[in-house]
Amino acid sequence: MEKKNIIKEKSFAFAIDIVNLYKVLSEKKEFVLSRQVLRSGTSIGANVRESEHAQSKADFIHKLSISLKEANETEYWLDLLYETKYLSDVEFQNIKPKIIELLRLLTSIIKTSKNI
Repeated sequence: MEKKNIIKEKSFAFAIDIVNLYKVLSEKKEFVLSRQVLRSGTSIGANVRESEHAQSKADFIHKLSISLKEANETEYWLDLLYETKYLSDVEFQNIKPKIIELLRLLTSIIKTSKNI
């Protein structure tokens, strides 16, 4: 039985949320910020996936560090979309805790990996 990979599962689920958010933003005719959040938000999980086949511990930490940077950037775009009224309170309150959770998980995994 394969061990559960929480960060892999949560980052993939978040990418799905981001793709769906992109669709909603496109319907609102918002194309610039939506592409930015689509790129950074889906990159989180892509780099997590890359880290699964890292060539070394340093490579693993590097890949997850990129994921962390992308998550931080995604939080910025989400905050900006909310403050500029492209995201409703409900949409924002639905997605904000998910990016915060990813930031905390990635930070924790990176710190733990550096100490092993």
